[in-house]
Amino acid sequence: MKNILFVFGTRPEVIKLAPVIIELKKYPDKYNVIICNTEQQKELSNQTLSYFNLKADINLDCMRPDQSLLEVQTRILSALDKIFESNKIDATVVQGDTMTVLCGALASFYRKIPVYHIEAGLRSYDIYEPFPEEVMRQMTSRVAELNFAPTEKNRQALLKEDIDNNKIFVVGNTVIDALFCLSEDTLNSAKKYFDNSGITVDDKLVLITVHRRENHGERIDRILNAIEHLVKKYSDHKFVIPVHPNPNVKDKVHNRLEKYNNVKLLKPLDYPYLVYLMKNAKLILTDSGGIQEEAPSFGCPTLVMRYETERQEGIDAGVSVLVGADYEKIISYSEKILSHTREETRLKAQNPYGDGKSAAKIEQIIDKHK
Repeated sequence: MKNILFVFGTRPEVIKLAPVIIELKKYPDKYNVIICNTEQQKELSNQTLSYFNLKADINLDCMRPDQSLLEVQTRILSALDKIFESNKIDATVVQGDTMTVLCGALASFYRKIPVYHIEAGLRSYDIYEPFPEEVMRQMTSRVAELNFAPTEKNRQALLKEDIDNNKIFVVGNTVIDALFCLSEDTLNSAKKYFDNSGITVDDKLVLITVHRRENHGERIDRILNAIEHLVKKYSDHKFVIPVHPNPNVKDKVHNRLEKYNNVKLLKPLDYPYLVYLMKNAKLILTDSGGIQEEAPSFGCPTLVMRYETERQEGIDAGVSVLVGADYEKIISYSEKILSHTREETRLKAQNPYGDGKSAAKIEQIIDKHK
């Protein structure tokens, strides 16, 4: 039996690792699954775990107010090393490109424990877009024993970096698996939640998320200028914004937009509630990585408020458009969609990121790997 340690700390990591954890737990004779939450996003990660009926075996509580990136890294690395000291671990599974991912990979590497990297090979090739994630995922690839790439483009990126082809497997993105975990009852419960909150979800709903570190400062000011313009011009539309708790985001968003009746500023949403909004939105404006992957499953036009994206497949397939923090681009592309009906602007392209069977493929590869 293999002792498999899953290390995560943020909500997106939970969403994308949960299907794999659930899949491995189907085979208790083969795997002893140990779940470790660094709690990089304490409330959000634990909230999302509960949705998948999962609970962390180990909670590290690594975050402190106003920590620098170096302080976060030091704290997570030290805490993880104690876990490896007191447990026999045969392999560590990480997902994506967060500080938790890099620390999980480094702490494992220092003890010569194999690292399995889910969602490997995403690249923008600009070390500051996204910052610091681009460097973190590149560094993780150097030490990973197994690289689970969502797409062929990701595999090619890894090959160009001289990663051994025998260590790369194209499996799709597990976020699509997570979407398929949602039952109709769950989505009906989400509808009731918004009804009870006084938010009628109709065909004139715009979903907005903005939180990335590189969009702090002047960029978020430009983004909010554009959103405010749209809010005023399309007063018959409802703009729903789950507001990130980071004060660099939260304070500015509330100061600029809370006065408008057609803007609903919400606390970060539980996963099924966010999915319900994506499924029903007329337009999505986001700088999130995960939403770029999820929205195509619902045919929702998506404007990516980043200057570089490691998810180029969506751009190539025409299911998303890169607009950065460019005031004119955000307004221009938004107006092209908002001036038509939701039905007229729905996209028909197939989701380029997966078929919902990634977790099963990953389990089979892990099982065969010696």
